[in-house]
Amino acid sequence: MTENPVHFGTDGWRAIIAETFTFENVMACAQATADHFAETYGKARPVIVGYDTRFLSDEFALAVARVMAGNGFRVQLADRPAPTPALSYRIIEAQACGGVIVTSSHNPFRWNGIKVKPHYGGSASPEIVADIERRVPDILATAGAVKLAAASSSDIERFDPIPGYLEALSSKVDLPRLRASGLRVAVDPMYGAGMGLFEQLLSGGRTTVTEIHGERNPAFPGIRAPEPIDANLGEFMLLMSTKRYDIGIANDGDADRVGLVDEQGNYVDQLRAFALLVNYLLGERNLRGPIVKSVTTTNMAAILAKHYGVDLYETPVGFKHIGPLMMEKDALIGGEESGGYGFRGHLPERDGILAGLYLLDYAAATGKPPSELMRRVFEITGEHYYERIDIDLEPGSNEKFKSVLDAAHPTEIAGRPVRSSDRVDGWRFFIDDGWLLFRLSGTEPLLRIYTEVNSSGLVRQVLDAGKQIAGLPV
Repeated sequence: MTENPVHFGTDGWRAIIAETFTFENVMACAQATADHFAETYGKARPVIVGYDTRFLSDEFALAVARVMAGNGFRVQLADRPAPTPALSYRIIEAQACGGVIVTSSHNPFRWNGIKVKPHYGGSASPEIVADIERRVPDILATAGAVKLAAASSSDIERFDPIPGYLEALSSKVDLPRLRASGLRVAVDPMYGAGMGLFEQLLSGGRTTVTEIHGERNPAFPGIRAPEPIDANLGEFMLLMSTKRYDIGIANDGDADRVGLVDEQGNYVDQLRAFALLVNYLLGERNLRGPIVKSVTTTNMAAILAKHYGVDLYETPVGFKHIGPLMMEKDALIGGEESGGYGFRGHLPERDGILAGLYLLDYAAATGKPPSELMRRVFEITGEHYYERIDIDLEPGSNEKFKSVLDAAHPTEIAGRPVRSSDRVDGWRFFIDDGWLLFRLSGTEPLLRIYTEVNSSGLVRQVLDAGKQIAGLPV
């Protein structure tokens, strides 16, 4: 049997260009997806195909479109790079059976990937991706299994994914207020698909938008990877430290994640950003509805939920879990530790542009900078401090560490008694002042250790204790 090169992770298949991410494998994945769509929906509804700013993303997207057209689908193919949420919105707007997006999100420049979106525009469920994966080996092993239409096929229609998406965003936020607020906004799209969008949304008033890394450059120069975390935002944070701007918004490569930098140039971590968004919706806009969060996301959400009298639900990591639960519970907001946040009435999926607009609107509505808004949250929740460390393991050692962690039953961590534990996703231990979580990667030899505690001095102590529990040197 032909070895399967296509393996979907938390959100999509990702691989290194020219090694595993080849036109042959991409078209096999597209054929498997076409077969799944045809069996699930029939062929009466269109398929949306889009792409990001990475190397050859447009060419890979055309190859996907040709496969879909070759299988009898009408295809709407984006005519320019676009955020993943813009393409998810198009799936819903066009009543498509689903979509395929060529993107590797926040991975380094050598990578590309594919995200499959069902008819609801959110992340494909584990069942869907398993069905697609199982079809690939036979397709690769069978001559002529990939059905391919000509690039000029009349079944491939080009469309601009941006105008409709921006119109949808404009209904979620008071854009006239934002434009008139006079906010000095700095934006870093990290050479990704979100480039230029905040300028388009906010121009025409007193508000100014200054953008860096706003051109297409698949090498992502000066950036390890287009992931909006502090380690990758050095230049942006330096710009913000000049104190010429009120708020800084960054997005990852496909703009479904957001990063926040405050008016002093300090990175506001993803857990704090989620707490800000929750407090904005519940406290500033006085909306009500459940909150959905992953196990790696802040306990501040639970405290805020109790404070405002709403329900909170917790899921394993990934929007493939968060999105469906948001739909089931009609949740107001869903969030994960990666900086991906979704919102009711929009998409059951992350949207880094809308999240950025909400953060800007919070500042505009209150007249307060991010640091002051964070202090308002802390008045309700108390201070919280978060950090994650990623530890590379020896190849093939994940099972060894799984055994070690399965056997771990610590009674105290960093001098704090362990009051409970769970196995919702990984190994999580609760102490009086916070929590410690271990998660092994499903795709690479990697152990992630997370903590959130109520004291900055305690963070390192808890992480060091975590290393000891895992049998690693401190």
